[in-house]
Amino acid sequence: MRVYTVPIMIDRVLIDTLNLKSRDFALKWKDQIRNAPQLKHYQTMDDETLIEVHKQIYPLLARTLDRGLDRSHVGGFFVKMGKERLRTGFPVSELIYGLNLAQKVVIEYLMTEFAPENPMRMYQSLGALTKVSEFFLLGSFYLIKGFLEETYTRMSVHDQVSEELLKKYFRDDFFFKNS
Repeated sequence: MRVYTVPIMIDRVLIDTLNLKSRDFALKWKDQIRNAPQLKHYQTMDDETLIEVHKQIYPLLARTLDRGLDRSHVGGFFVKMGKERLRTGFPVSELIYGLNLAQKVVIEYLMTEFAPENPMRMYQSLGALTKVSEFFLLGSFYLIKGFLEETYTRMSVHDQVSEELLKKYFRDDFFFKNS
């Protein structure tokens, strides 16, 4: 028995909204951050810095929804972010939670503003949810990769930890490879 699936086309409105209203999404994300007391490092940042830091994620997501998942582009973005966050003293747990909140902002938009009262858009939202989840899961992977690469480098160069000890704790073979 052959099963046919209908390809899900991501609505152009969604892609354009993510691009054109990235600041609005970042504002909502900033509000989520401000309401999460466990994000102590994010709490030390002023509102404008928080917004500027995260508004770049939404156009990248739009590009991914429009053109497909480009691992090197997404990976490079999040590896760089992970390294920068380590340099500014963020714990990895806050990074992952913060990225989860960015995903939550998009999902809330899909379910409350994009999809309601239009069956076709609801159907498109379900397909978009899958793509959004893939994007943020891959983002988490590369965010941690960048964070750990920077940790490895700092321990090796600045703290002069032996290569033997580093290899004991950094067993993954994905460090310093192209994203």
